[in-house]
Amino acid sequence: MSTISKTSPDLLKERLEQLKKLFPDLFTNEGQLNEEELKALVAQFTILQTERYEFRWAGKAHSKKLAFTPSKATLVPDEKRSVDFNNTENLIIEGDNLEVLKLLQKSYFNKIKMIYVDPPYNIDGDRVYSDDFSENKKAYWEKGNVIKDGVKLDTNTEANGRYHSGWLNMINSRLLLARGLLKDSGVIFISIDDVEDSNLRKLMDEIFGEDNFVAQFIHKNNSTKNQAKLVSISTEYVFCYAKDLEVLKNEEWRIKKKGAKDIAKLFNELKDKGVSLDEIETEIKQMYSRPKYTHLSRWNKIDDYGVFKDSDLSREGGPKDYTINNPNTGKPCIIPTRGWGKSYEELLKLQEKNLIWYGDESTPPGMKDYITKDDYAVPDSFFYFDNSVDTRMVKDMFGALVFENPKPLEMIKQIITMSTQEGDIVLDFFAGSGTTGHAVIELNRDGEGKRKYIQVQLPESTDENSIAYKLGFKTVSQICIERTKRAGDKVKKENEKIDTGFKVFKLTYSHFPENLFTPDPDKSEEENVAAFNKYLQKVDQQVMFDFEDDKLLYEIALKDGFNLNFKIETLSEFDKNKVVKINDDVKEALVCLDQVIADTTVELLQQYKEKRFICLKRAVDTTKKWNLQQLFEKNLWVA
Repeated sequence: MSTISKTSPDLLKERLEQLKKLFPDLFTNEGQLNEEELKALVAQFTILQTERYEFRWAGKAHSKKLAFTPSKATLVPDEKRSVDFNNTENLIIEGDNLEVLKLLQKSYFNKIKMIYVDPPYNIDGDRVYSDDFSENKKAYWEKGNVIKDGVKLDTNTEANGRYHSGWLNMINSRLLLARGLLKDSGVIFISIDDVEDSNLRKLMDEIFGEDNFVAQFIHKNNSTKNQAKLVSISTEYVFCYAKDLEVLKNEEWRIKKKGAKDIAKLFNELKDKGVSLDEIETEIKQMYSRPKYTHLSRWNKIDDYGVFKDSDLSREGGPKDYTINNPNTGKPCIIPTRGWGKSYEELLKLQEKNLIWYGDESTPPGMKDYITKDDYAVPDSFFYFDNSVDTRMVKDMFGALVFENPKPLEMIKQIITMSTQEGDIVLDFFAGSGTTGHAVIELNRDGEGKRKYIQVQLPESTDENSIAYKLGFKTVSQICIERTKRAGDKVKKENEKIDTGFKVFKLTYSHFPENLFTPDPDKSEEENVAAFNKYLQKVDQQVMFDFEDDKLLYEIALKDGFNLNFKIETLSEFDKNKVVKINDDVKEALVCLDQVIADTTVELLQQYKEKRFICLKRAVDTTKKWNLQQLFEKNLWVA
């Protein structure tokens, strides 16, 4: 029988297995990595030198080790705080993002199209995750006095001897795991300011590779911070890296020209009503006087087919030995000073399609670039979004300012639009107030594709003196859930077909007792093994059941590689046991988690012998084990 893993994937073990496939000669006959052989291989390709460029800091090795250490935790559904749990494909996960990223590795490996994160910036006094590597008494994500199921957040000050190292250790392990979740065509965006931007750039180069750097976007806003005594700082940065830039180059990056749909719609409505072109032009110019549409004012010409701007038909060093005739005058068009940017044949084709604008006789012609409701443009590396707009929006949503300095909604929408398409998954594991989920909901409302989101937020305590706390929001994750719900409720009134729901999951202890044992670091390995065996005898290998919410089922499915949106169907023909079929459109299995499997159940399972069957190891005696093995062969799995 094959056994379902009780933990998240052992990423270090998987790396070694991949290395063994490529270079079996680097391993001993017992399958252990031969360090001397590995050093000899590396020496063949490396010129040994005493000085070399490398990025090092205190604790780097430990943070990497922590990233590849399997998680013994699990995720359990919280249907009471979810919205439309059985139908939605969106997820909000409450818990430490390091453990959550580990638990998502098997189910979502190479499936996320875009990641956006806004981590702590390590501003003096900022609170950062305190990852403890020892796990001597409790799982590190359960330590501290924040809340139950929380994680300790330490205040990091410049007086700390490892001020930058502490922040790097926190972000390093999480980015290592995040990379594995991205598709080959995937991208990650990460916001930062000028306290850690240089360190983050070096770290991203190391994890994602310098060759996969896409851009350093500048985010300009109206707020000022940190160094305001000397220089007024009103900019932040967004680093963008590809999983594989060569793969990404084959995809079209684009952003919608904000407001283009409104302009095109107004033109069509007025044209259908028989309004003259002069009157339409007046109406369009009035729209351009509003801040929302100012950036579109270059589209200032109108004909019977729509609103357009004059695009250049020239290029430096272009040919000047031909021209076309202006059909309005019958005379040859002025040749551009720089030369034509199109061949003669291309000019004739554009002329035939009425896509050339002629102007007066002293002006070279241009190409008509019409604005449409689906107009797109290549994204710019400069974001100008005022955070204060979103601060007011959050205040309006809640009736009070429950979250300060949320990320600009329109900026996140622009990032999502340029990097994702229909059906893609967007991940944010520093979700904060829930801006990313809000952005996905509004984009889906606007017909931008049925994207899905996964938001992860720590149940970090709000300050007892804060407005949020006084309004009942004891944690940041509660604010994230409530904002996403309110954003969805608003969109649902406009379009009931949009998926505005979300499943809430909580990070918690495993249901398997072997995952609850913690070795004593003061004892030897032999002593801990003996203590572990004694512990198992004490609990009699019992599994802590909770059938009401199917929590054990979700743990088994997640660690078996099912995504968290799998469907559950109870099979009615089984009357002695509860047997369910689970599937997520990729995997399918029959599962029975009863402590004893009846003989009649084994007989009824004959019709499903081609399926995978998962049951508890202790639920089958020797005879049933034999019968089930004969029936399912390699498709029999136990937990």
